[in-house]
Amino acid sequence: MKKYLGVDLGGTNVRVAVVSETGEILEEIKRPSLADQGPEIVLDNIAVMIQTLNTSKECLGVGIGIPGPVDTERGCVTLATNIKGFAGFPVIDYLQKKLNMPVYLDNDANVAGLAEAVVGSGRGKKIVYYVTHSTGIGGALVVSGKVVSGHNGYAGEIANIVIDRNRPKVDHLNAGAVENWASGTALVRQARELIDPEITSAYPIFLKAQDGDAKAIKLVSTMCEDMAYMFSAIAHVVEPHVFVIGGGVSQSHEFYFDEMIEKFKGLVHPGMKDVEFRLASLDEPGVIGAAMLCSSNGDA
Repeated sequence: MKKYLGVDLGGTNVRVAVVSETGEILEEIKRPSLADQGPEIVLDNIAVMIQTLNTSKECLGVGIGIPGPVDTERGCVTLATNIKGFAGFPVIDYLQKKLNMPVYLDNDANVAGLAEAVVGSGRGKKIVYYVTHSTGIGGALVVSGKVVSGHNGYAGEIANIVIDRNRPKVDHLNAGAVENWASGTALVRQARELIDPEITSAYPIFLKAQDGDAKAIKLVSTMCEDMAYMFSAIAHVVEPHVFVIGGGVSQSHEFYFDEMIEKFKGLVHPGMKDVEFRLASLDEPGVIGAAMLCSSNGDA
């Protein structure tokens, strides 16, 4: 059985695991990421964690999922958000010298998408588009078991897709960007203005809609339409075999998936209506997908 090391690096914690070729976590350790102390400290901490694992020497390589767009050719993050000093830092070169084994790097959403495509809900499908519908909205395109990262690592950054250019600009994203109107954060912002200033998550909005609250019904219906426009834009470019959807909002799928999918079908060509929509199925796609970077990039 082939084994790989997966590293899920976040702004607060870092998780390191030995993962089998079928996506089973065999051994795992979790510690603070030390993300505010600079890349050398963070990566040295990861190296020590790897060496702590009993079976790390049996692994064929290390894959790392990291926040922000990644230049996979240069092996560095191009834009660091919640990990200090990482922009432009040669992550792969630094760790390869420390560990003396192949190291691979990609965006955290991309590796989660890779996990779902290879060993999760998209398994067996050639073209998988993974979407995380959560606090924000992110995505990853996986073709034949490989993530398409793009020229500078921004492929899959679907948050900025415009679903209505007549809506006001909210932040740094485009006016009418889907994340600012259909994400969990966007739903809460709008619900506080329209329904109840005490709302703190998307779930009570769905419950209110189910109970017949007219404003909540309209808010959820508009979200379904916005998501449908986003999915149709993606589908017209890549036409995946399956969309796999994860993230916190998707846990309330029973309240909105059917409506969203029907609206999607009304926006695409007739021959595109059979694309499947599936829920993500993995509990820890970040660390599993990071490990899968190794086999995806040739260390089979």
